[in-house]
Amino acid sequence: MLQALKAVVIGAYGGIGSAVCEEISRSGGKAFLVGRDAGKLHDLAARLNFDSCVADANDWDQIESAMKHAEESLAGINAVIHLVGSVLLKPIHLTNRAEWDATIAANLTSAAGVLRSSVPRFKEGGSVVLMSSAAAAIGLSNHEAIAAAKGGIEGLVRSAAMTYANKRIRVNAIAPGLVQTPLTERVWGNPRSAEISLGMHPLGRFGRPEDIARAVLFFANPANDWVTGQVLGVDGGLGTLKPMGGASPRP
Repeated sequence: MLQALKAVVIGAYGGIGSAVCEEISRSGGKAFLVGRDAGKLHDLAARLNFDSCVADANDWDQIESAMKHAEESLAGINAVIHLVGSVLLKPIHLTNRAEWDATIAANLTSAAGVLRSSVPRFKEGGSVVLMSSAAAAIGLSNHEAIAAAKGGIEGLVRSAAMTYANKRIRVNAIAPGLVQTPLTERVWGNPRSAEISLGMHPLGRFGRPEDIARAVLFFANPANDWVTGQVLGVDGGLGTLKPMGGASPRP
């Protein structure tokens, strides 16, 4: 019998997180929401009628506790979706140690902690979905810290997918291009940087949160249980195609 989706969403109220939670709700699945901001978390959970728990994804003990609450609330879980992250756009010679450590912690260390706490809770197999970036696969200037963190995510995905395959635990990642969220507004909200970035996306537009949400739900869906160890580019072609003279914006 096909399992219904029972997912823990960490980083639930961000631009992509909100879209993921809404997609789960529309599809008839259940979710337990986790995030640091109690107000934003409560508002989203109340609107979608989901349970929630405040926790800092960089604190492995807090994540362990949140996972326990989620397991009880959902009566078992079969998917964990990690959407916590940050963006640092600086050349490495201008990046200080605190900025480097914070970028690695927010993106890679938090993902490792979430994966660590997820594995023991999948009783009949399950899915972990992490977030990479097109920047991990191609050379983009001023992306050294975030590219290193997301490259680590991709290595983590492949190794963990092999480690836990015999338990029917799947581990995959999405690698977006530039998605229009509050986190990336400094890029798409600046006319000059937006023009440059748009020209690097062959499909001629920036991503929308719902573009990523649909891909996340593909990996999380228990029906797609023969897919693991994959990094899926949802990036308008940024990671694999080279535009000839730039792309024209499309609606």
